[in-house]
Amino acid sequence: MADAHAIRDTHPVHEELGGYEGAKMGMWLFLATELLLFGVLFAGFAIFHGKFVEEFKLAHFSLDPLMGGVNTVILILSSLTAVLALDSVQRGKKKLTNIFLATTLVFASGFLVVKYFEYSGKFEHNIGPGNAEQIVDPTSPDKAYIKVSDYIEREGLVGKAADDMVKGINLFFTYYFVMTAIHGLHVLIGMTVIAILLYKNIKGRYSHWYYTPIENGTLYWHLVDLIWIYLFPLFYLVR
Repeated sequence: MADAHAIRDTHPVHEELGGYEGAKMGMWLFLATELLLFGVLFAGFAIFHGKFVEEFKLAHFSLDPLMGGVNTVILILSSLTAVLALDSVQRGKKKLTNIFLATTLVFASGFLVVKYFEYSGKFEHNIGPGNAEQIVDPTSPDKAYIKVSDYIEREGLVGKAADDMVKGINLFFTYYFVMTAIHGLHVLIGMTVIAILLYKNIKGRYSHWYYTPIENGTLYWHLVDLIWIYLFPLFYLVR
């Protein structure tokens, strides 16, 4: 009997805490609405990708897969530290929980820094949502930029073919900026949530008996990571 109580104190039966099931259900319902939002965007991208296959393929060369890959690794590591933070609070290790929550924030900040440089590079070459004046020349060994109008002229595209090229490229970057910006907003929201959890945990609000907010907060962060796992190949690796 004593051994049972010892195990219980180390890792309590969390389901017995009041409101836990309701909080988890509410969080899963919220995550479902978030998935519906991105699901609509993914569906729209798929439809236009089917219509402008070559144009989307051409436009994607203007994205840097190295930056996208670095951000993918960053978010995967941040999900790992979020899991470790939850495990630590479940085991009553307050200081370790603080360290892992803070590390998650550092990784999230790194993601935004990389995204800032990526956006800046696009804007410098007059590439924006719905209006891309330049693209990376896929035939250039040093990835030099070329004006869309010059590329169309060089390829001998006229009439509807030329119009479709412009429309397809602009649609690709519209979806790229809209979807990555919405994801970036979710990163900022997730960072705010984790920062609040860190502050409250420092103040001693959570323990191995009560950690529902940390569990839900880290669950939200995993959603942010999961969405990027789909965005990365969709934009950076599609050929």
